[in-house]
Parts: sequence; structure tokens; C-alpha cells
Amino acid sequence: MKFLFALAFLLLPFTFFGQESVSFYFENNKSTLNQVELTKLNKWIALNKKSKILSITGSTDEVGSSGYNDTLSQKRVDYIFSKVKTAVKIREDFKSISLGEKGAKSSTKAENRKAIIVFLQEKDLAKEAELIQPKVVVEAPKDLPTNGLTPIEEVDMNFPKNATLEEKIQLSKPGTLIVLPEIQFYKNSFGIMPSSQREMFELVRIMTENPRLHIEIQGHICCTDNDVRNLSLERAKQVRRVLQSQYILERRIKVKGFGVTKPKFPIPEATEEQAAANRRVEIMILEK
Repeated sequence: MKFLFALAFLLLPFTFFGQESVSFYFENNKSTLNQVELTKLNKWIALNKKSKILSITGSTDEVGSSGYNDTLSQKRVDYIFSKVKTAVKIREDFKSISLGEKGAKSSTKAENRKAIIVFLQEKDLAKEAELIQPKVVVEAPKDLPTNGLTPIEEVDMNFPKNATLEEKIQLSKPGTLIVLPEIQFYKNSFGIMPSSQREMFELVRIMTENPRLHIEIQGHICCTDNDVRNLSLERAKQVRRVLQSQYILERRIKVKGFGVTKPKFPIPEATEEQAAANRRVEIMILEK
């Protein structure tokens, strides 16, 4: 297939501070690679016998039921794993991630039927602990700097109606703020609610597939005149912890808590809708 030959360029991994990724594409309704993509995989294995695999993420297009696609996505991950497990080093806390049709973000269905290997090359293994291991950091009480950027509110970007998070990021420039409305927390805590899973998965996927993307996670709270517990910062840190658990490098993620200093509506809010708008997580695009 002409399209699959064109995808041969994707064998070249994207690099960011040692962490790399490579994608392999499946035909419709298949959990095994065709000969072209299998050749790509075998070439990658031959070149990476001393690399170390961190995770494999599978996805599908949106054809079929969600349950079927979840199963198909996992089968694709299992298939790739079966090919590499005895040939390439596997990290002890290896992640197997099945996104199903939640990973279907391209308008071209063939681009959604894939598995992504995230790995470290041999030359970077000496720095593995620095690059990958979560670090306990005593943070200064002040916020991290925001690269001197002027914030651009999402409304001022005039994104297309119903634009996805990925589309907004693609259209953004450094300084752009994007609200993540589905990421919600339990009352008076930084515990992320299960309903946030879809958007968290989406942010992980985008960060994995765009290794040059740097963001600042910004937390905001509502309903009070003072963030005495610094909850807005703790919520931003919690989102960062989720990203780090999926091997998104810490240096790509800054955090900042604004408390109630930047409300969308006056406090005390007149309605629950206004409170929800004030109680939010945003990302600022720093580099892409």
C-alpha cells in the first residue's frame, strides 16, 4: 500500500533528552503487522538490541464498538511486546497502555491504528535514573518562571468550535492558555476524580507523541478569598505526577498555582457553573 510505504519515514524516532518513540501501523481490524511494517519493526529491533523499552501504547480507529476496540488495542500492544521482549531490554516498570479508540485523534483512520514504543537508547542508559526516575525535589516556595511569555487567553485564540485538545495545541503558539475542563478534583483535596481519566489519557498521549512540547500546568481554585493550603499548586503538581508516571520527563512540565488571583467570575460566585469555571486546570504552551 502506497500509504504504508510513505510511513517508512516514521521509523526514525523523535528525540527529547534521550527519551525516544517510534510508531508501527496496523491494517484495519488487524492485530498483527503486515510485511512492510513488520520489516520496519525488525529493522528497529536490529538497531536497538541494547536500548531499553519504557512503554508500548496501542490505539485503534473509531470503527466498531468501544469494547471491541479496547480489546484490539491491547492485542496490538501484546503483539509488539511478543516481538521485542526477548530481543530488546525491557524496563522493570514497563507500561502497557491500551487507549482503544480514545487514541483516534487523526482524521485519517490509518494513522490511528498503531502501537508506539517509548524507549531509551543505549547511549542514554547511563543517565537513566536522571532521565526517568521520579525525583524527590524540595521546591522553593515561589512559583517556577514561565519563560517570560505573555499569557494568551484561550478565547483570544479563536479556536474552531469543538476543537479537540490536540487541535488547540497544534494551533497554539508559546504563551497560549488552554483549559482542561474534564480534569476535576475531589472537594478540598488534590485527588483527581475518575471522570478525569479521558482527558488525562489524552494529555499523556499528546505529550508522548510530541516530545518537543513543553507545558506549564496552572491550578486555580474557587469559592474562597485565600488559597491558604496552596491547593491550586498541589493540584497542578498532581497532574504533573500522572504525566511523570507515564514517562513524560519532569523538565518538560512546569507547575504554578494561582489560587483565586485569576478568577473567570467574581468571588463569591453566583452559580455552580461560575464556581466550576473558576475551579480549573489550564496548561500554558511553553515550547512546541
